[in-house]
Amino acid sequence: MEIILKQDVQNLGFKDDVVSVKPGYGRNFLIPQGFASLATPSAKKVLAENLKQRAHKEAKVVADAKATAETLKALEIKISAKAGGEKLFGSVTNIDIAEALEKSGNAIDRKFITSGIVKRTGKYNASIRLHRDVIVELPYEIVAEK
Repeated sequence: MEIILKQDVQNLGFKDDVVSVKPGYGRNFLIPQGFASLATPSAKKVLAENLKQRAHKEAKVVADAKATAETLKALEIKISAKAGGEKLFGSVTNIDIAEALEKSGNAIDRKFITSGIVKRTGKYNASIRLHRDVIVELPYEIVAEK
């Protein structure tokens, strides 16, 4: 079954993608939740026209995302956490990384940050998706509070 996504769906696709899914997933979840619509021939034509008109605006958005990516690559983020030796009391997640980025003046929504759960001090990398075409690796360091 082919559907057109109305918004980004994790592990499936981005907004306005035409994807093929199992009929039950499309009919029972994606379409009723408003995440997708059926990809009929007329809907595909309308989508193609909308994408053609939106291409110019998209180029500016990609350029802004690339500029933001360059500023993020230049940042050195240190997150301090309570630790006993190398092991942290608790963990550092993408929420903590988003807060550290906000303190540095770059507000990034936490759902676009992929880092995993870190429970030790050291240097790590987080992946930040600024746009479907622009994904930047952000190095950060976790240090023990003194």
